[in-house]
Amino acid sequence: MIDDIRKLRNIGISAHIDAGKTSITERILYYTRRIHAIHEVRGKDGVGATMDSMELEKERGITIASACTYCNWKDHAINIIDTPGHVDFTIEVERSLRVLDGAILVLCAVAGVQSQSITVDRQMQRYQVPRIAFVNKCDRAGASPFKVMRQLREKLNHNAVAMQIPLSLEKDHRGIIDLVTMKAVTFEGEYGDEVVEREIPPELLDEALEKREEMLDAVSYFSDELTEAILEDQVTEELIYDAVRRGTLELKLTPVFMGSAYKNKGIQCLLDAVTRYLPSPLDIKNSALDIDRDEAEVELVPDPKKPLVALAFKLEAGRYGQLTYIRIYQGKIEKGDTIVNSRTGQKVKVGRIVRMHADQMEDIEGAGAGDIIGLFGIDCFSGDTFTDGTVNYTLTSIHVPSPVISLSIKPKDSDSKKNLSKALQRFAKEDPTFRTYMDHETKETIISGMGELHLEVYLERMKREYGVRAEAGKPKVAYRETISRRADFDYTHK
Repeated sequence: MIDDIRKLRNIGISAHIDAGKTSITERILYYTRRIHAIHEVRGKDGVGATMDSMELEKERGITIASACTYCNWKDHAINIIDTPGHVDFTIEVERSLRVLDGAILVLCAVAGVQSQSITVDRQMQRYQVPRIAFVNKCDRAGASPFKVMRQLREKLNHNAVAMQIPLSLEKDHRGIIDLVTMKAVTFEGEYGDEVVEREIPPELLDEALEKREEMLDAVSYFSDELTEAILEDQVTEELIYDAVRRGTLELKLTPVFMGSAYKNKGIQCLLDAVTRYLPSPLDIKNSALDIDRDEAEVELVPDPKKPLVALAFKLEAGRYGQLTYIRIYQGKIEKGDTIVNSRTGQKVKVGRIVRMHADQMEDIEGAGAGDIIGLFGIDCFSGDTFTDGTVNYTLTSIHVPSPVISLSIKPKDSDSKKNLSKALQRFAKEDPTFRTYMDHETKETIISGMGELHLEVYLERMKREYGVRAEAGKPKVAYRETISRRADFDYTHK
């Protein structure tokens, strides 16, 4: 159990497809010593990134299911959820953001703000998640971090403030200039393990001073002490850190960091920013509804001594039965405890508690408020609330978008027919955006989802995990017809 909840961070890494989320998580795990070698998403070694543990993810080089892990950085404990970028797997982002306290919005230095960046940002706003931005791929040809910042302001209405400027771009990208400490930071060694601070090169000093002025101007809005210090020319690093943190927690400021995950530049500074600016569970207001008092709103306190309130946000059929991912908002869970499902009133005894690290797990004795853990042997649905039975609270559930595409599916033989219903039942329970029903007119089994890729992945999983040989029909897109513009016509009724 975590001793000091102020030093706990629950963060998600979200972005458009191929912006570098999984590569960033891989570096974070390497620098925090959770893994001892870096593997690329589409690596030549055939191992694949740690967080992409599903075979399909390794083959396609994409993230399909959100993966959870934890690490420690400078006496802080960090729970990280790496989410998919494809809009087809949007429920994975949705349910991750529901239980997180802060997030890193990753943007490509070349492509900038893209369609899925806008969707992810909208989801972050829905759950009021404070975020910091990381402009990745500064080593690529055409990289322009300040163009990306402009897009953050114009397309997403963020008050984006650069906390760093790049130390050269494209193939010459060596590191960053920290605008708070006014030092040039480079990352030496084969994997960028050595963080070296030196004086700012003379040719970049004027730009650094100008950008620092802009940063102080934007940040001083959140701190009177910093404003006074600027007037008296007595600005300290701590005053800047406090003001940036305050603005970030109020969702009125987005600090922007830069680097290149692939070239191992800027990740340690990003980790410092996570611990410095993103909230601990104590900084976030969470509330539940009291069923016994006409669903009156009750504020939850991240205190292990209070009655237990926890949310099941993700289900997974693992090797040892159903694995339920749970975020504890209040109270604590220990082995042997009896917990109650608020929706069904069913009592369950807690058997095995695990802390997740992608597809690996570590058995633990218990966990307290603010933590994200996995439980085995609990029958429930995604979005169920668990309490210790002394209170009858329910947490607001996860927003589930409606499916947009359907196709018919037909098993090719009798063995496939038996396994098909098992597979469909399991997938529909795990993923609320995956629906299945029988068309009474055609007598066909119909599956619906968020896109062709979404359904394609499930068809492939049916084949691999259940041995289902099925024939899929043509996809049909759900749409509504409406009058879009005025049209003149002459008609004489006879």
